[in-house]
Amino acid sequence: MGIVADARKAGALVRKAIASRSAVQDVRRRLGESPRHPSHHYRVAVYFADGAVNMYQMRQWYRPLAELAKIQPVVVLSRSATGARALLDDAALPVAFVPTVRDLERFIVDQDIRVVLYVNQNTRNFQMFRYGRRWHVFINHGESDKMYMTTNQFKAYDYALIAGDAARERLARVLWGYDLDARTIPIGRPQADHYSGTLPYAPDERTVVLYAPTWEGDRPSAHYGSIRTHGEALAAAVLASPAHRLVYRPHPRSGVVDAEYGAANKRIVAAIAAANAADPTARHVYDDGPELGWQLAAADVAVVDISAMVYDRLAADKPLMVTRPADPAAIVDTHGYLSDAEWLTSAGAGEILAAVERVLSDPEAQGRLAGWVRHYFGDTAPGAATARFHAAIDRLMAEWEQCHARTVDDEDDADEAELADDVASA
Repeated sequence: MGIVADARKAGALVRKAIASRSAVQDVRRRLGESPRHPSHHYRVAVYFADGAVNMYQMRQWYRPLAELAKIQPVVVLSRSATGARALLDDAALPVAFVPTVRDLERFIVDQDIRVVLYVNQNTRNFQMFRYGRRWHVFINHGESDKMYMTTNQFKAYDYALIAGDAARERLARVLWGYDLDARTIPIGRPQADHYSGTLPYAPDERTVVLYAPTWEGDRPSAHYGSIRTHGEALAAAVLASPAHRLVYRPHPRSGVVDAEYGAANKRIVAAIAAANAADPTARHVYDDGPELGWQLAAADVAVVDISAMVYDRLAADKPLMVTRPADPAAIVDTHGYLSDAEWLTSAGAGEILAAVERVLSDPEAQGRLAGWVRHYFGDTAPGAATARFHAAIDRLMAEWEQCHARTVDDEDDADEAELADDVASA
């Protein structure tokens, strides 16, 4: 068994190396056929060291960053060939492929980058941190109450753009010696101002249930995924109802660690196809597209796992339920919204239709939800979060100007002092 396992691992490594080499060649060819980036043009950079598998972290920022680019030029610094290829395919923002530190350094020297944004905690972020005289800013790839949201790695950044009061309270509970007032800037959820995509069905009398589970997780404390424990029973109940429509949007990493989790995911996808074949008017949806927005806006009720999707849905200010992790080792933060969430247990997943009816008809639950929306995101009026995002970048640019001016003055003073010393010693 050990020899077979080693052979499989070796084969996987060879396939990965071949795919990476092919991606490098493709990216270099495509960029070589495109106009060169103008020198000293970009002021905002988004640093992305991940490959295609984590593109969801970038894609949710495309529209807010494209809007920002109308004011401040934005470029994505891509370190991975598969990530760069996906970015080029999406064509949402300018891309610089900088796989080596030398490539990165050459690009930085040629540009006027004053603010660097980070969407995740990739260890290669530290290769960018070495460059001073610019702000390094963590913007994350979602809002949630997971452990990831209170990592001590926040301290590595000059600033963090956070969603609102809940994020500040979460960080204050966990991080020691972290100046929240000085280093965090609340902006809400700018993505909510840019819901994108086209409905893949014509709206009708059916109640739309969005089921958006996360992946299985890579350790017991993060076993939040519900596809194996809740998903099949939930999907079967919704698909069997002539009054409901299922929109199924699993995490793109579903099944990467647990093959059985991936198999359950495939069974749900197959069940959706079978239900649509049996009744073409049902128009149930398996959604694996890059755009996130229409799903949140169109669903009457969302069922999500403990993940950023909880808070994406909160930002939409519409009813939702959260799956209760079946693994008792999964850590659940009960300080925030999850202390008051509408929970769906694995045992109750088959009764989802009754649960949906209950949350849609309970005015008290809807009032509590509105209070949590304000606590997490502040003003969710259209355009409010985008305005706060732009104001945060404007603030950082102004602070950069002030620091740059002081640096130039200090260097001038040093030059004058050195000249005076030279004259005195002559």
